Formats: sequence, C-alpha cells, structure tokens
Amino acid sequence: MSSKERPLFQSLRGFGAASLAQDLTAGVTLAAIAIPEQMATAHLGHFPPEIGFLAFIAGALGFAVCGASRYLSAGADSTITPIFAGGLVLLAATGSPAYAALAALLALMVGIVVAVAGWLRMGWISSLLSVPVTSGFLAGISVHILASQLPAVLGLPAGSAELLSRFAYLFSNIGHANLYTLALGLGVFAITFGGEKLNSRIPCALIGVALAATAAFLFGLQQRGVPVLGRIGLPLPSLRFSAIGLQDVFHLAPLAFLIALVVMVQTAATTRSFPSELETAPDVDRDFVGVGMGSIIAGLVGAFPVNASPPRTAISVQTGARTQMTGLFAAILVGTLAAFGSGLLAYVPDAALAGVLLFVAQRILQLHLFRTVLRESRGEFALILATAAAIVILPIDEGVALGVLLSLLHGIWTATRARLVEFERVPGTSIWWPANKDIAGEKLPGVLVVAFQAPLSFLNADDFRRGFSAAIGHAQAPLALVVLEASSIVEIDFTAARVLEEAIRRARSAGAIFAVARLESVRAQEALERFGITALVGRGFIYRSVAQAVEALLPAGGPPQRQLG
Repeated sequence: MSSKERPLFQSLRGFGAASLAQDLTAGVTLAAIAIPEQMATAHLGHFPPEIGFLAFIAGALGFAVCGASRYLSAGADSTITPIFAGGLVLLAATGSPAYAALAALLALMVGIVVAVAGWLRMGWISSLLSVPVTSGFLAGISVHILASQLPAVLGLPAGSAELLSRFAYLFSNIGHANLYTLALGLGVFAITFGGEKLNSRIPCALIGVALAATAAFLFGLQQRGVPVLGRIGLPLPSLRFSAIGLQDVFHLAPLAFLIALVVMVQTAATTRSFPSELETAPDVDRDFVGVGMGSIIAGLVGAFPVNASPPRTAISVQTGARTQMTGLFAAILVGTLAAFGSGLLAYVPDAALAGVLLFVAQRILQLHLFRTVLRESRGEFALILATAAAIVILPIDEGVALGVLLSLLHGIWTATRARLVEFERVPGTSIWWPANKDIAGEKLPGVLVVAFQAPLSFLNADDFRRGFSAAIGHAQAPLALVVLEASSIVEIDFTAARVLEEAIRRARSAGAIFAVARLESVRAQEALERFGITALVGRGFIYRSVAQAVEALLPAGGPPQRQLG
C-alpha cells in the first residue's frame, strides 16, 4: 500500500490499554527533555520561549496525524533555526510583528514543500547531502550557535551581527564578562553534559535550568546584571499573514527550499535510525508528510518551521515509547506548563538557556566522524572543511546553499570517475574478473571483454566512448568477439544510448561480434528496449554470463556465429 493510500493516525497503531502506561511514562520524560530545549531553540531564533512551545505542540500533533513512525519526535530544532533566523533577519527586525509573520509564512511554505515531497514519494531527495557535507554543515551550524550564545553566557552585548566580528568583539571584551551569567551558563552546560554521559534519559537540562532559576530567585541575580525570561504565557493560536504580500513569498522561496531539504535529510536519517518495525522498511515518504504537516500547523498558529529530532526520538525509544501518544502526552504537558505554570519559568536566566544551546552545539559537532573521514578519505575531509567554512564565512543561508552545491558536485565527480575496465578469465574456471596484477588471469585469442562499473549517463558517456575506442585499438587482431559485461550498468540515458550504439558499430567495423552479458538491471533492460539498442544488438546476443556468451558465439574449433545489423 502506498503512503498516499494509508489512512491517518498510522503512528498511533498499536495504542491501547497495554501501551498506555509506557507511552505516558515516555511522554513525561520527553516533555522534561523538550521544555528547556524548545525554550532554548526559540531563544536561538529570536522568539519568545512560548513560541518554541507552540512549535513543539504543532510538530507533535501534525506528525501524530500524518506520520508513520511510532517514535519520531518533531518540533523546534537547533539545526534549522540558525539558518532561517539568519535569512529572516535580512527581511525584518527581530522581535517585530513582521519578523513573526515571516517566520509563520516560512513554516507554512516549508511544510508544504516537505509534505508534497512525501506525497510524491520523493524520499530520494534526502540523499542529496553526502555524509561529509552534512557533517561539515553541522559543524558550521555549531559555530553559529556558539557565536550567538556566548554573549549571553558572558553577560555581554551581542555585538556585530557578522559572525567573525562577533568572535573578535567577545575576545577583546572578555575581561568585562559577568561572572554570575558565566557561572550559570557553564553550570547548566556542565550538568547537561555530565548527565548525558551518565544517562541520557535523565532530564539533566531541565534540572540545570531549574537550579539556575532557583539561584536567580533566591539570590536576586537580576540586580546583579543577570537577565531572566520574565512571565510568559502560551499565546492563542493566530494567523499572522495580514501584512504579508506576494513579494514576501518570492523572497522566502529560496530559503524555504533550503530549509525543506535540510528537514528532509534529517527526517530520513531519524526515521531510518529508529525504525518502528525491524522487519519492515521505514516509510520515509509518509514521515515527510507528517513532519511537513507539523510545519504547516506551526505556521497556522504563528510559530516557525519544525524538524525531526534524532536526540528526542532516541529518548522516546529508550524510555519505552510504543506509539506517537508519547509525543501527544508530551505536547499536552508542555502546553499545560506554558498556560498555567508560567510563573515557574519567570526566573529562568537567559544564560541558562544559552548553556543548553552550548551543549547542543558540542553534540552536533561530530569530531569522531571528522577523524574517521580524515583517516579514510582526505578528499572528502576537504569537503567537510569547505562546507563548514562556507557556513561560517558566508551568510548562513548562502553557506547552506553552497554546501548543497558541493554535495551535488561531489556526487557528479564520483559518477564521472568511472572508467572502462577489461576483464580476464580466471584460469580453470568460467569466471571472468577485472584484470588485476594480484590475480592471475588469461585472455582468449580474439575475445575482448569490457565492463563499465557505473550507471551509463551523459555524465560519463564520453569516458565510455574513449575507453571503448582505446580497448578496441589495443586488442590483438583479428578481433572476433566483444562482450560488454553490464552487471554494474543500472541505468542508461539517451546520451549514453547513442554512445553505446556507436560502440556497437565500432566493434562490428573491426570485424567483431558484439554481445551483452549480465545486464541485470531492469531499468537498464527497459532503456535498451526503449532506445532500440536491443534490436540493434539482437536478442540472441544478450546473455546471462560472459562464459555463456563466449561459449555460444565462439564454439571450440568453429567460426564465430554471424551477427546481423
């Protein structure tokens, strides 16, 4: 059954009396983790904390209705927040009604793009960012989070909006840091970091924030230059599009597509990392629809785009969640706190939320992956550095766009590295294998077996043409048979089909029969039919193995079989 045909509330399948206790317990833990995280992420995007709560509630509701995963947690996310905040600040002043309206519009646009991508079964889009580019992207985001939160930890003004200038300003003024904010921020970071190492299910961020708020209340730290949140309340959901014009949609469109791509990559990674059923492949497309619907609801209630959260999803799994009722229970608890317990949050210091974000920044900085890539592929390590540098040096949305471009160029470069290789027979067997100095092989007189170990497309068609011509030219005369071992050719496009047609005629002009062996890809088989290559080669000259082709076309002691065309 396709994702289009499935009914709503798939993520609640299996919920009942037996799972109620587990989902409720997991929901309480998830809420305890989410409360400080959602406040901190809202702070990161220049929004009041209650907007972060709205985003979490919208994400949980949208995904529970339209998603498939029984574990995935959607809500405000520190990966995408610096990106869209950096784009929105170019269009409106932070804290202004226009800024809030543009954020809500962006959430609506991102949600539509992600949901439509899922409905059209475009889960493959999530593969557009390679692992090195993604890790470089996260490293750049980590630096942005660090730069945005250090002023709150140090008790200093934010300084320049330009990232490198801000670091220079903070370094030159570090002697004027407020020791109280520094102690609070680093204390919350230490509690959260240490607690994560001991047991990630303990809501250490909430404990740290609660201790910081208690200290601020008991010792009157506001009078010592420590800013606090003040009273907050869950706002009534409201549409904020009255002042929005069509030109704003055009201005936000590039940013919306970038955010949507990042959301799809992270959603796919989360879904695949925490499958609901081990025996069934995760429904990435359906989860796109769920996360997209979460952003749509967030936009309609006046919040900002939401994203799948790998850490919160991991918490749901570790605490025994059975269905998305876990997320709904957590959303109810978060909403209840925001609506009726705002006094409890009034004394939360800004530095405490900054401490939570410093923890997030170090968590998404994948240093272990950097070391692995550096050891195994220095070229791809350069991709990490280039992507991170682009996001740090350029405006963040432009840096992300450049990271996407680098990932695509890397993929294209990889595809174009394919070269034609010659096969030899392993002595005493019917196995044909790529020529290798470490494996003794033998060639049969008059037989040339070649392979192209990549999809055959316009990207590498010229390489195939040159390699094939060179192989024909270097073959020992008289050449009687050319076999294309096609097991790795999973796709053939129009340009490549024309080049393959040239190769067939080139082999025949050299006096050889042309045959194809091990064309296993159904898509490639259909392409050969569609482009007329099957008719040109002849169905009787397409074989399941190289040995079968050689035996049939060059029988021992007899002339080669005649090939028409």
